[in-house]
Amino acid sequence: MLATIINAVAIIIGTFIGILFRKGFSERAKEVVYNATGIISLIIGLSMALGSGHILALALSIIVGGLIGTALDVEGAIYRLGEFLRSHFARGEAGIEGEASGGFAYGFLNASVLFCVGAMALVGSFKAGAEGDYTLLLTKSVMDGFVAIMFAGAMGVGVGFSAISVFVYQGALTLLSVWIRPYVSQEMITELSAVGGALVVMIGINLMGLKKIRTGDFLPALVVIVVLSLLFVYIPIL
Repeated sequence: MLATIINAVAIIIGTFIGILFRKGFSERAKEVVYNATGIISLIIGLSMALGSGHILALALSIIVGGLIGTALDVEGAIYRLGEFLRSHFARGEAGIEGEASGGFAYGFLNASVLFCVGAMALVGSFKAGAEGDYTLLLTKSVMDGFVAIMFAGAMGVGVGFSAISVFVYQGALTLLSVWIRPYVSQEMITELSAVGGALVVMIGINLMGLKKIRTGDFLPALVVIVVLSLLFVYIPIL
């Protein structure tokens, strides 16, 4: 758990630094940060998504997962969680387009997705829990800290609260790694990371104002790709 705690702390520190920079930004500078963060998200997401070796499974996961998430209103639930956290811990935080709760939840959602969907989070947690090797998670901590600076500069303090998501997600994987790891293949990790990359691309599109995509509603796609990955041996066409 030590590496996961360090990862969460790195995100909080990065957010604090990003907030300090953000206070001195003009509207024009904020637009530059948004666009830069959006482009970086697109690059990260595409590099992850292009690693997929099962395009049909990737497509099915995103479509089916998006439909499930829309029916369950996953993004709405995340925004309500964001409002709860903001009202209790970050009153008065200025949000996007003047909407405090929406801006907070927006940063919380996007940063949580970015920091949790990559292969480094999954593999690093397994290695930390099963082998006591913290190298990958410590490397991820440094990367997440720098990314948190950029995200917080664009989206505010909600980014820092994604440390909770990272702590819960990676902490659970670390503690359960001995039991979970035998059922997780490298192929599954690759495809899970690819779907996560597609979600990060959505974040980039949103940040650049190209189209408003309810990224949270596509989170069930991560569960769908895990199920489909278990079927690869039986249905090669996937």
